[in-house]
Amino acid sequence: MTMAELGTMIQERAKVTIAIINNGCLGMVRQLQEFYYGGRYHATPLVNPTSSRSRARTHPRIRVTERAGVADAVEEAAAHDGPVLLDIRVEADDAVYPMVSAGAASIR
Repeated sequence: MTMAELGTMIQERAKVTIAIINNGCLGMVRQLQEFYYGGRYHATPLVNPTSSRSRARTHPRIRVTERAGVADAVEEAAAHDGPVLLDIRVEADDAVYPMVSAGAASIR
């Protein structure tokens, strides 16, 4: 549901950087399945489009595959005059903290 927004950003040359932290799965759901259900994963892997599909949208895209390249990619995106898509690949088993436990409130 972001294609219209991407089109508007490109048309208006808005200086916006979109960072996709791409672990190839429904990360939060997978993490809950790992911690609370003993790693019994169900329906979490995703077939994600590659950033190469953004070529049709004629905006720069930068793929980062190693942690060491993140800072350079962010600097490159900041230097660009217009929208940029950062596709930052991470391992599927990288956990995200803080984590909201199943059934718990996100505000304490």
